[in-house]
Amino acid sequence: MHLKGTLYIISAPSGAGKTSLVRQLLSRDAQVRVSVSHTTRAMRPGEANGVDYNFVPLAEFNDMIDQGQFLEFAEVFDNKYGTSQTWVQQQLDQGIDVILEIDWQGAQQVRRLMPEAVSVFILPPSREALRQRLTGRGQDDASVIERRMADAVNEMSHYAEYDYLVINDVFEQALAELQAVLVARRLRQSAQQQRQQALITALLSA
Repeated sequence: MHLKGTLYIISAPSGAGKTSLVRQLLSRDAQVRVSVSHTTRAMRPGEANGVDYNFVPLAEFNDMIDQGQFLEFAEVFDNKYGTSQTWVQQQLDQGIDVILEIDWQGAQQVRRLMPEAVSVFILPPSREALRQRLTGRGQDDASVIERRMADAVNEMSHYAEYDYLVINDVFEQALAELQAVLVARRLRQSAQQQRQQALITALLSA
């Protein structure tokens, strides 16, 4: 019997480095996967269906909503995005940990359906650092940057809803702290008792 995996919610304001941290975490931890969201938006050059997103028509997405197939979903700039509850549950049942990279609103939806989920919020070390990261992308003008900063402050105001808080100042330290959350979760006595039952029995036998 598989020990069930843990569902992790990871949220952060744009520019805090969440995507880079999760990507590095995946390269170092074979026991965790990131959920691939469904979306109605068009596929962009270089993207692959089932890898970057599950690209589906709007009608199919709406049918999935009606059938209650999403853990969470949202509409962003006229496109819809959602997390398949079936896929997530299949992974957890196989003993695989799953990461959801979602915002605070999505996190609230997920907690209602799966209150056992473990949540981590990632903060930048300062507003100045966040602004530099957003500006450093070189893709947006000043008005867009200001809107992104305002959105970031709103996102950050929900940090207290999360179980763990990681400050991404020094990248390697933030990555180690994120890894520590997963490792500590796996070392819980109840989990280790199931995983190491044969060893524990042997150690305690007369």
